Amino acid sequence: IKPAVDQLLAFKKQYKDLTGLDAPAGGKPAAKPSPVAATSPPAAATGTSNSDGDKILEAIFEQGNVVRQLKSNKAPKPEVTAAVQLLLKHKAEYKALTGKDAPPGGKAPSSEPVKTMSADSGSPQQLEAQIKEQGDKVRAAKGSGASKDEVQGLVKELLKLKTDYKTLTGNDPPGAAPQQSSKQKKKEKKAPAPKPKIEAGVTRLGIEAKKFEDLPNWYSQVITKSEMIEYYDVSGCYILRPWSFFIWEIIQKWFDTHIKAMGVTNCYFPMFVSHAALEKEKTHIADFAPEVAWVTKSGDSELAEPIAIRPTSETVMYPSYATWVQSHRDLPIKLNQWCNVVRWEFKHPQPFLRTREFLWQEGHSAFATQKEAHEEVFEILDLYHGVYKELLAIPTVKGKKTEKEKFAGGDFTTTVEGYVSATGRGIQGATSHHLGQNFSKMFNIQFEDPDSTTGDKLFAHQNSWGLSTRSIGVVVMVHGDNKGLVLPPRVAMYQAVIVPCGVTDANKDQLNTHCTEMKKTLQKAGVRTHADLRENYNTGWKFNHWELKGVPVRIEIGPRDLKNNQVVVVRRDTGVKATLQNENLEDQLTKLLDTIHDDMYNRALVERDANMAVTTNWEEFCKLLDQKKIIQAPYCGDISCEEIIKKESARTEVTEDDKAPAMGAKSLCIPFDQPADATCETCIQQNCCKPATAYTLFGRSY
Repeated sequence: IKPAVDQLLAFKKQYKDLTGLDAPAGGKPAAKPSPVAATSPPAAATGTSNSDGDKILEAIFEQGNVVRQLKSNKAPKPEVTAAVQLLLKHKAEYKALTGKDAPPGGKAPSSEPVKTMSADSGSPQQLEAQIKEQGDKVRAAKGSGASKDEVQGLVKELLKLKTDYKTLTGNDPPGAAPQQSSKQKKKEKKAPAPKPKIEAGVTRLGIEAKKFEDLPNWYSQVITKSEMIEYYDVSGCYILRPWSFFIWEIIQKWFDTHIKAMGVTNCYFPMFVSHAALEKEKTHIADFAPEVAWVTKSGDSELAEPIAIRPTSETVMYPSYATWVQSHRDLPIKLNQWCNVVRWEFKHPQPFLRTREFLWQEGHSAFATQKEAHEEVFEILDLYHGVYKELLAIPTVKGKKTEKEKFAGGDFTTTVEGYVSATGRGIQGATSHHLGQNFSKMFNIQFEDPDSTTGDKLFAHQNSWGLSTRSIGVVVMVHGDNKGLVLPPRVAMYQAVIVPCGVTDANKDQLNTHCTEMKKTLQKAGVRTHADLRENYNTGWKFNHWELKGVPVRIEIGPRDLKNNQVVVVRRDTGVKATLQNENLEDQLTKLLDTIHDDMYNRALVERDANMAVTTNWEEFCKLLDQKKIIQAPYCGDISCEEIIKKESARTEVTEDDKAPAMGAKSLCIPFDQPADATCETCIQQNCCKPATAYTLFGRSY
């Protein structure tokens, strides 16, 4: 602030030298005409020298820099206002002198450097190099999650270097966007984006963005045009339409059947959490604190105490567990609930992947012994692996989270991790946590020791585990292509769609009747089938429509097929066509659907494995990360080392993927299946000399 004040005093002195008067308080012009205007008619009328005008332009230039500097430093509003008023005063003086508006930015002094310019700034070439170096520092700091004060300090120095460059050369630094007025910026923001040119006769039903060229736009188009999602007027919340909700129903049915076989029963607890319950486990809730949504009013009345909406249900359920458990005979408790949770994400929301409200299942169990609890953790993890492999045709890596990434308040966390090749990022599929006795001690979930003669108490051993609708987004990202969705057959609402072809008035009734009968036959055989007999759409439109929606098999039936007692089937995943006889068609289709599932899984597995590397070299680690790989590398397990790995592997240049322009590598998991012939060497963190405890899977992630 001091340089700005010094500059302000210098302007006041300049004003007094020019007018013989003290500058009015706040920079407001005096009531009488400006002395400059009174003694100096416009240059256009008299031919007066431009030296006075140049001085005022220089003052405008300098004061503009002061204003920008104050704004970038987030100075108090009164100081910024005063600086802006002085800038406006200089512009008014210029107009009074010349009869013209001052040009944007004023004019850099031609004879001497601006007072704020560094004495050792050097040549333009030196300044360009300094600006580039400082810009790299700013991007590195932002990408590594540096503190706000540190980033602001680096930005301040960068702005100063750019000001010095413009002062010295009269031009903006190379690569810098020319400065614009706020009005110009508003106009640019309001200007509508150019619409793609649509050729005559072409609809916009299809996907207009390419998956590997513009993934965010592709993803948005796929989930809306395939009728999976409808956007809602509350940011971060979305409507799950039947096409996507059916996938969740299939997952529910499969998983529910398996956990019930383990002795788990379903229940439901309220979505509201008291402040006192949250406060009981501060370590656990600290990770969720920024995301907790609170209810504070009922109508026009303030609530006596705010009530939280559950971000997870440990603190909701465990007070009840404490009242239910008195003896070892009351254990185990194995409960699951299918419900919604709210986490008020402040990051960029993405449907399915990061939303403020989402659906999930959360299991919560309590056991008398640690051995029982450990067994359940891994049994549930195998079920999560099964959801992704057997239903969604997606390979996952099973492993254990590092200390930095484990569930807050738990002993350890196990996870299944997927991979999205279009972004080169890992994505957490589901987690199963062993909570140890941490929560049972906090909520007093204890029972009498059956082996004690003195009535000693023991604390329960607990687990919690969850899978959410994020899994639907993973399906879209992994399997989708430039035509739209590609749904795995086992979760598709329609596994086959029948489309009559070559329809005329003469054969319409016969074709439609045959299609309807075939649909009934396939449905009886367990193949979810739909016959598209709509007359207001042509055959080609229907083909594109069901391709976009990802239906695994299209069945085409025309007059020739009727005559030859056959159908033409087209696979959505490969586009391959085949002719099948109607006899035993249901068996042939059932086998084909299983083949499609296996082929989709194997393609995703090959793609994942081709992008999973192993290295013990730090430079190679960073190079592989920028090649969109996930990397297994030796790691000592220290939290501080993991933070350094993330910071030092961040990219310094801005990339086209603006959702994570400079994200460093984070640990995804410690895979249970370690690399073949791997030996634990020194930690991958280049300044760490500790021996590695295991190979850990690192990568950029969602």
